[in-house]
Amino acid sequence: MARPRTPRAKAAVEASDKKNPQRFKGRAEPKANGPLGAPPKWIADTDTSKAKSAWQLFQKELPWLNLSHRTLVGMAANIQGRIMAGQEVGVQAMNLLRQMLGQMGATPADATKITVADDEEDEDDLLD
Repeated sequence: MARPRTPRAKAAVEASDKKNPQRFKGRAEPKANGPLGAPPKWIADTDTSKAKSAWQLFQKELPWLNLSHRTLVGMAANIQGRIMAGQEVGVQAMNLLRQMLGQMGATPADATKITVADDEEDEDDLLD
């Protein structure tokens, strides 16, 4: 079975792109259309949900997320925000959150499938 692909940004952080540059040569990865940005106004922290805090946590922990991921992050932030506020969430909500985290590359197995924009300036920032 083939080895899982390491995202280019992760390889830059680990310097494995320098050790094995042939693995990344000519790899076409999609360009990001902008950073994830601040949470939309409809996402707020309340007594029953810490969705805004969850959004900021996702933004910090998953730096490869970009503008095209905002809807998915909003949905995940709403569920995670309820958990962070101590609310009971059902099995269906927990399963949906797990699926969304996988789609965002936030699980160990799915992180290897993430592709990050091929922007040389961003790569240099990751190495500093």
